[in-house]
Amino acid sequence: MAKYDLGKFGVWRGYQGFTPEDAAELEKLGFGALWLGGSPPAELPVVEALLEATERLTVGTSIVNIWAAEAKATAESFHRIEARFPGRFLLGIGVGHRENDGSEAIKPYEALVRYLDELDAAGVPVESRALAALGPRVLDLARDRSAGALPYLAPPEHTRNARARLGAGSLLVAEQKVVLDEDAERAREVARRMVPFYLGLTNYVNNLRRLGFTEEDLAKPGSDRLIDALAVHGSPAQVADGVLAHLDAGADHVAIQALDDDYLAALRALAEVLPTD
Repeated sequence: MAKYDLGKFGVWRGYQGFTPEDAAELEKLGFGALWLGGSPPAELPVVEALLEATERLTVGTSIVNIWAAEAKATAESFHRIEARFPGRFLLGIGVGHRENDGSEAIKPYEALVRYLDELDAAGVPVESRALAALGPRVLDLARDRSAGALPYLAPPEHTRNARARLGAGSLLVAEQKVVLDEDAERAREVARRMVPFYLGLTNYVNNLRRLGFTEEDLAKPGSDRLIDALAVHGSPAQVADGVLAHLDAGADHVAIQALDDDYLAALRALAEVLPTD
């Protein structure tokens, strides 16, 4: 089902955090994809500017929140972008977080299936979309009704489990947070600016429990063991080893989220030590 040439490494960032100039530089550094987080709206306003600034780079959403973006409008945006930049946009969708979306009255899995049905009716190809997936049921759905899975906030052990569930034919993009700092305490402080937010969200907490993290690990602001697993830190070479662990576990591509204040500087340093093939 593979359609996209993503390369091995991409960059994850909130959809408003990339500029066209950033995109052009990241492509030159060798990154194959930009992943737009922060629940971009159905109109997908920034995608075309990033594609215009680059030649081969793929842009993917990670993810469009199905509670906030109607399927019909999202499909219209997909077709608009695909017409201008064929094969360079991957529509990532997911259920977001019930705690934030006020969606407790609707079962998320059923809502996701319904959304996929609407994308089918609107002509969005199966191979041009992917699902945010952590647990077995949604991983199966990603395998059966999309190009594959876009797990988030999960260590390489989850990547290994996800690959076993998806099989060999599905795309698997693992997100990995990084901090380029050899001072462990300082790096953990940076990571704790972001990671504790997710420890209040049921889907992430349940997934981390399945992976063996304890209630002590998961209590905010997160144990050192948890923080070190979710936000790899150290020298560029040490961080690169943490990124490569996802490929070794079965990922096709790793979406790197640099938490450093100067995220481009961190990615420039990583680009020098990541393998080019």
